[in-house]
This record gives sequence, C-alpha cells and structure tokens, in this order.
Amino acid sequence: MSKLHLVFGGRVTDPMTLNFQDPSKLDVVGIFPDYASAEKAWRGAAQRTVDDAEMKYVVVHLHRLMEPDQQ
Repeated sequence: MSKLHLVFGGRVTDPMTLNFQDPSKLDVVGIFPDYASAEKAWRGAAQRTVDDAEMKYVVVHLHRLMEPDQQ
C-alpha cells in the first residue's frame, strides 16, 4: 500500500491547537504519495502564511488512518 499523506490548513482559534475555526474553509493542498513530497508541499503552504499566526498547515498520515496496525 502507498503511504499516502494529506496536507491541509486553515485558520485556528488558538495557534497552540489544531482547533480550526471554520472547517468548511480549509485549504486542502493535496494528497501525496510519500512524506518527502508532502513535507515539501506543507513547507510551501506554511511559508506563504508565515506572518499569520492563526494560520496552520498540517501533514496527515492517511495510511495510518486506513490501516492503523501498519506503520
């Protein structure tokens, strides 16, 4: 199985959390076939919003959600 990764972000209520203010307005950057390409996309998205402390982007390991027993 591919180790798929999702990169998305949005405005959070508190920069120390992942509590997104409005999930309907999340910016979905994309789904990537490996961590390296997901990290590159995450860095690009995060860099574009570096001056906005309430914007946060994350990498989600989709393969861990689809098959939690496989790491």
